Amino acid sequence: MSEQRQFISIWLFVGVLLLIYGVLIMGSGIYHLVNPPAQETVLAELHAPIWWGALLTVLGAVYTIAFRPRR
Repeated sequence: MSEQRQFISIWLFVGVLLLIYGVLIMGSGIYHLVNPPAQETVLAELHAPIWWGALLTVLGAVYTIAFRPRR
């Protein structure tokens, strides 16, 4: 029996980190959309955390799916 060793790509871990960060950033953006802070920032109406969180979540999902270990 020949055992074939399969290595896990570093890009899988990068994808998982991007996915986690994206969900956390988007969650904080949604929280601030529902409960606005007392002092708004200059460009608060653009809702940057929601956009960046969504972008990171999608990018992290793509990397995680593309580089998942196969059997």
